[in-house]
Amino acid sequence: MSLSPKPAPGQPMKLGVCYYPEHWPERLWTEDAARMIAAGLSVVRIGEFAWSRIEPEPDRFDWGWLDRAIAVLGEAGLGMILGTPTATPPKWLVDRMPDMVAIDRQGRARGFGSRRHYCFSHPGYRTEAVRITRAIAARYGDHPAVVAWQTDNEYGCHDTVLSFSKAARDAFRVWLADHYSSIAALNAAWGNVFWSMEYRSFAEVDLPGQTVTEANPAHWLAFRRFSSDQVIAFNRAQVDVLRELSPGRDITHNAMGFFTDYDHHDLGREIDTLGWDSYPLGFLDSFAFSDADKLRYARQGHPDIAAFHHDLYRGCARGGRWWVLEQQPGPVNWARYNPAPLPGMVRLWTLEAMAHGTELVSYFRWRQFPQAQEQMHAGLLRPDSVAAPGLTEAAQAARDIAALGAVGAPPKSVALVFDYQADWVTKIQPQGAGLSALWAAFNTYTALRELGLDVDIVPPDAPLGGYGLCVIPCLPIASEAFAAELSDFPGQIVIGPRSGSRDGDFAIPAELPPGNLQTMFPGKVTRAESLRPGLTHSGDGWQVSSWLEHVETDAKPELVAADGTIACWQHGRVRYLAAWPEGNLIAAVMARAARDGGLTTHALPPGLRLRRAGGRCFAFNYAAAPLDLPASLTGTLELGARTLSPAGVAVLAEAAPSR
Repeated sequence: MSLSPKPAPGQPMKLGVCYYPEHWPERLWTEDAARMIAAGLSVVRIGEFAWSRIEPEPDRFDWGWLDRAIAVLGEAGLGMILGTPTATPPKWLVDRMPDMVAIDRQGRARGFGSRRHYCFSHPGYRTEAVRITRAIAARYGDHPAVVAWQTDNEYGCHDTVLSFSKAARDAFRVWLADHYSSIAALNAAWGNVFWSMEYRSFAEVDLPGQTVTEANPAHWLAFRRFSSDQVIAFNRAQVDVLRELSPGRDITHNAMGFFTDYDHHDLGREIDTLGWDSYPLGFLDSFAFSDADKLRYARQGHPDIAAFHHDLYRGCARGGRWWVLEQQPGPVNWARYNPAPLPGMVRLWTLEAMAHGTELVSYFRWRQFPQAQEQMHAGLLRPDSVAAPGLTEAAQAARDIAALGAVGAPPKSVALVFDYQADWVTKIQPQGAGLSALWAAFNTYTALRELGLDVDIVPPDAPLGGYGLCVIPCLPIASEAFAAELSDFPGQIVIGPRSGSRDGDFAIPAELPPGNLQTMFPGKVTRAESLRPGLTHSGDGWQVSSWLEHVETDAKPELVAADGTIACWQHGRVRYLAAWPEGNLIAAVMARAARDGGLTTHALPPGLRLRRAGGRCFAFNYAAAPLDLPASLTGTLELGARTLSPAGVAVLAEAAPSR
């Protein structure tokens, strides 16, 4: 049987675990490996933080312990995802090259003592990263137990994509010279005549972090693009080495939740499979969910957190191949509050990832570590090696996966368009607190899932053939090519606020918003306002809050508030949402668009979510009470029951198609 995390055709997904043999006495390794196999795990992720043990002093390598660990794990039947250790450069390297650290916006050095203490733009550190990658790949590149590679760990975690170092400044100036034909062209594109911001040469351009008041938004957007490109270039340098010295093995990286500081579409094009780290409870507590939802889903996670990222990263990945490289198995240590999952949730999260098409779910971590920063982070084992609740649920998930077998492809139903630079634009110039394109996309995704619909999250350059509905929640920079693709799309279209509102250099288009999208919607946004809490316009079961656009158009008003405020316009198969996509408003718009697109929807109780794939329908209960499947959901039960307990999962065969 292949040890690779990529299942053979027709085979079910695999389960794995993150393991750090350097943390534990060698006498435990054999026992640990046997217990992993007994639990149904077949893949182990190791090595991504081990630089100081691999190279304790400059150019003196200690391979013995890692050789033995790989041998023990491989002989037990486990395949390894081996990480490059570049997220944790050792102290001797920082001392030798102190300017390699990232600098934050306030000018403070991001120093040694935890992790991610490097600047992506530092040429010396990039050379060192390539050197250690080459050393590891030369030793293990053809080892039969090493079946895949992970580059680094969580690029940008702890706010480290945007570095304000001298190295970043110098590299940014070179990047600008490559992207603009002359400094005069840059001045014109950025509108630098405003506030006398004109430059005489690229060498005069500094980074945008230290201005007295806000920097030019075009300057910020260029710096965001540059910083994203630096992440991709840093990753590519390692990928090139791994492809040379370990051909035929998958290369991955572990992205994060609700993180947009670099473009994951660009990363996905560089590697074989895109991974992400799934922490539904930690994300619920750490991000902008309501207090009511944080309490309602405290032990389950919001029902769309994991699924949204599954579909986001599937859409970013080359060929749609994606993995969960870290799956929360119990309480985490890094949120404001860290409750334990409801019994059954670890299994549910695992099977939900399966339903969305992953090839691998890897739990973080095998054993809780009793020292250092993550002492409170649960593992599948307690620090004393006794099984934690997550191990029992992982083993149950392994049995469920074996019984269900492979999961086929999902149906094409709804395409939700998301672009990373859209989030950069709305964060650079939010105009209203918390109104980012990422959360517009998440709110829209939730509204679609509450209707029981399957959603693909796609970039603006993705083909739209086969979908019944295309939704653009917020796309400030909409290219002519994207407008042309929409023009050829025969299905229903919903265009959200701020779409087409800026050109590629952050200027309002001459024809006014929605710019290039006026080929689809014949109107102009003449004024946009953000609304403070309580300043709302109420309609029939919905309300406008947060954002409102005033539109000149001959289109038909579709949703009109009691005071005459128009929230949504309709022109043939195109709707223009002139208010922020949230709450009952986006739910009302999605219900109408789905109906007009001929999509089959379901009246789902709060907390119930569906996912279709390969002629099956998976149902997941995120509520804290039992839920009944709706009568409209037909099919033969393969797993579970029609009444789902909290954290319950059901699988129906030959479910009715979604459209």
